[in-house]
Amino acid sequence: MTQTDAAALRRAIPEVVGILVRRGADFASAEDAVQTAMLRALERPVREGVRDIRAWLVTVSWRAFLDQLRSDNARAAREERLAQEPEPGAVPQHDDTLGLYFLCTHPALTATSAIALTLRAVAGLTTRQIADAFLVPEATMAQRISRAKQRLTGIPLDQPGDLSRVMRVLYLVFNEGYSGEIDVSAEAIRVTRQLAALTREPEVDGLLALMLLHHARQPARVIGGRLVPLADQDRTRWKVDAITEGVAVLQSALARDRLGQYQAQAAIAALHADAPTAADTDWVQIVEWYDELLAFGDSPVIRLNRAVAVGEADGPLAGLAALDQVGEDVPRYHAALAYLHERAGETDAAAAEYGEAARRATSALEQQHLLRQAERLRQLRR
Repeated sequence: MTQTDAAALRRAIPEVVGILVRRGADFASAEDAVQTAMLRALERPVREGVRDIRAWLVTVSWRAFLDQLRSDNARAAREERLAQEPEPGAVPQHDDTLGLYFLCTHPALTATSAIALTLRAVAGLTTRQIADAFLVPEATMAQRISRAKQRLTGIPLDQPGDLSRVMRVLYLVFNEGYSGEIDVSAEAIRVTRQLAALTREPEVDGLLALMLLHHARQPARVIGGRLVPLADQDRTRWKVDAITEGVAVLQSALARDRLGQYQAQAAIAALHADAPTAADTDWVQIVEWYDELLAFGDSPVIRLNRAVAVGEADGPLAGLAALDQVGEDVPRYHAALAYLHERAGETDAAAAEYGEAARRATSALEQQHLLRQAERLRQLRR
């Protein structure tokens, strides 16, 4: 199967699941059948001459569903009703993709389950690929997805959903980053493109722009196994095409004059991307955008990031004063405190705070970086 065929099949998955559900399959069985068809496509290339990849996936998935019914010894009456395969011909156009987004991010699911089910039912990843991304055994992920689908039993695809929850789950997917053979961030971008095309909502475009702008910096974030802070990144490694697209998508969203938090976050990312060097960053504008973000909700994480921006715009003492409004239990509080102390010339305090930040770090890369920062300052005192 060519990469083009694989991409086309994965794009068709949400719609094909919807088609099977309308033909009489329950969501869990329909999703399993489509996954089976995808695996068959990976094992045996789609035959040459197939013009409609979507129709091919519908046919193979439906047959897989019928095979599944027979193997489970389904009741004769139900099998007779469902086993009447439709006559060959054009597949009706009825896109259930948005309904599938809502179903996979239903409030009945935990955030972790919603992420896993979205990656499988919407993005089209295999259970093994998702397990690799989460660094858990495949059997564990299979159980997690199975339980998630059981929780959704009886919930129809056409039930009204919460678009903000869909966006939140997609952003969580994006933040899973890269692990194993799958770049989960890239998958989140691909799926968010689909959502943006379906909804035409400026805030979904804002989320897409935010993902593109952050993902553009990915090649410069880790070099030689070491985490590289934004200020120290080699900006020639940034993906110019992703930045250009992200800025264009953001400008289109902002022009519709319905500002949301993802658009505001994307505007901050765009200001970083627009600066040729860290010294050229427009920190005053960044502080103003953080103020816009706070208008949508008083988040301690936003206040922490704003305090660092204030420290850049108005000096480290102003940043430290702003950080007083943030509790020390907020993630990366001690790292921000260390940075501002260092900017203020308070080397001893900065070294101590870098050490504390390393102790609280949630990833090995971040911990190693903070320990190096602490050691660097201790070396300066000798």
